[in-house]
Amino acid sequence: MLAPARRRCAALATANSTSVSIPAFLVPAFQPPIAARAFTTSSPCLSKIGSAPLSIPPEVTFKIIAPPARAAGRRVQQMSTVQIKGPLGELSMEIPPYVNIDQDAALPGPTLTVQDSRDAKQRAMWGTTRAYLQNHILGVSEGHSAILRFNGVGYRASVETTAATVSPEYPGQQFVNLKVGYSHPVELGIPLGVKASTPQPTRLLLEGPEKEVVMQFAAKIRMWRKPEPYKGKGIFVNGETIKLKNKKIK
Repeated sequence: MLAPARRRCAALATANSTSVSIPAFLVPAFQPPIAARAFTTSSPCLSKIGSAPLSIPPEVTFKIIAPPARAAGRRVQQMSTVQIKGPLGELSMEIPPYVNIDQDAALPGPTLTVQDSRDAKQRAMWGTTRAYLQNHILGVSEGHSAILRFNGVGYRASVETTAATVSPEYPGQQFVNLKVGYSHPVELGIPLGVKASTPQPTRLLLEGPEKEVVMQFAAKIRMWRKPEPYKGKGIFVNGETIKLKNKKIK
């Protein structure tokens, strides 16, 4: 409704600016728009975990293997591989093509960067890739462990060399025998590279260089008796606790 009136006032003002005067309250409407100012002028926030340099002990070897030459007609870009060797073993991990590793001697350690820090996927994988590499470095130098606590009447675990219900997956595989209230035996094969021991009948210690494999096997054991909130019985991993509930009294 006001647009035609504004156009007429603007036309009159440009045709005869000396004879026509615009009221003061209409002057802001005919002024050119002011450029919008950005909300902040600071630099974008980088990943605190991803930008932190990797800590490599002297006994660990960190090597980057470049991907092979890209074949003609292949659209998918191949990933480079990082090999990490240490006293406890050797681990390898594929690195996404948009993640770069700077091994400058002037830096305290290898540093990861991404091609576009504004991309959500690259920003998410920035810190994830760095965390996986640091876990591998720690695994081949010191190792990862998980302690399982069995809380319940008769709950215990033992490490056996043979199993009646499970067939071995590789030569020399050992098995964890759980006694957690079932009428049938619960036998689980220990994954390759993981070492299991029982310092106490109600304690099970898992050790291995790869953190993901160790914690995944611990979670598999915990699934047989999840901690329940009324009596506090179950299998607890590391420092896991549970809040007890009051019994329902009718």
